[in-house]
Amino acid sequence: MDTLAAAPGTGPNTTPLPVLRKPRPRATFESLPTDRTVVMGILNVTPDSFSDGGQHESVDSAVAAGLRMFYAGADIIDVGGESTRPGADEVPEDEEERRVLPVVEALVKAGALVSVDTRRATTASKALDAGALIINDVSGLEVSQDMIDLVADRGAYYVLMHNRGNSRIMTTLTDYDNVVEDVLAETVSVRDRLRAAGVADEKIILDPGIGFAKNGEQNWELVAGIERFVQLGHRVLMAASRKRFLGELLTTAGKAADPEQRDAATAAITALAAAKGVWGVRVHDVVPNLDAVKVVARART
Repeated sequence: MDTLAAAPGTGPNTTPLPVLRKPRPRATFESLPTDRTVVMGILNVTPDSFSDGGQHESVDSAVAAGLRMFYAGADIIDVGGESTRPGADEVPEDEEERRVLPVVEALVKAGALVSVDTRRATTASKALDAGALIINDVSGLEVSQDMIDLVADRGAYYVLMHNRGNSRIMTTLTDYDNVVEDVLAETVSVRDRLRAAGVADEKIILDPGIGFAKNGEQNWELVAGIERFVQLGHRVLMAASRKRFLGELLTTAGKAADPEQRDAATAAITALAAAKGVWGVRVHDVVPNLDAVKVVARART
C-alpha cells in the first residue's frame, strides 16, 4: 500500500495518519532556515531504541509519526533503523533497509527533508536514491572507507559524529585527558579523511557525540565547550535529546528521570546550543525545541 495515497486509518493494522496535505515542493538543503538553529526530528523505526523503541515498527506508524513532526515544523526528519543505545545488538543490513527505505521514500514524497541515520554505506546509498539528502553516521572513528567514498561520490551532506568503538564497548572507552580537546582532535582526524576524499567542507556537519563513549560529566563538558566545534567553521549538530546525563541530573528520590520526562531539560540544552551558534539540534519533541531556537534567534536580533 502506498501510505501517502491512503486515506487516514485505512487498511488492516494501520495507524491513523495526520490529515495529509497537498505535497510540498521537494525540499532542498538550501531551503533550510539560515536565521535560526534548525530542528531535526528523531524517527526511530526500531524495537529497542532507548526512548521510543517499538513505537513505530510498521511503515504506516513510522510515516505518521514523521508527518506529525514535519507538520509541527521540524526542518529535517532523521530516520534510523538500528538502535545506537549502549549495548544494542547489530541489525542485519537487509532488515535495516526494510525498516527505513519505505519511510524515507514516503516522507520525501510529502516534501520533507530527510536524513538517514546509518553507519552502512549500502543503506546510505539506497536512502540517497530514495531521496534522503543527509547521512547521519554514528561510526565516528570507525567510519568505513566505503562510506567516505560514497559521500564524496554522491555529494551528500554528512554528519560526522564523534564516537569510539561500537555500541557494545563504547562505555568502556571514556578515557580522555581533556574531553573537549581530545574529541575535537579525533573528530578533525576523520574530517581530514573526508576532505582528502574530496568531500567539500560545506557538506560536513560535526556532532560531538553526546553520550557516545562519554560519561555524564564529560557530556556536560562538551555542552559547555561546544563553541570549540563551532569555531572550526563547519555546521555543528547537537544531539542531546532525552539522554542519560539529563535523566541523572533530574534524579528524584534516587531515581533518574525517565526519557519522556527529560524534554524540558532537552529544550534548555537546545537554547544553550543555539545561543552558542550551533547549526542544528536533533530532538524527539519538535515543538518545544522549535520554540527555543526561535526565542534565541529573536533575542539575538
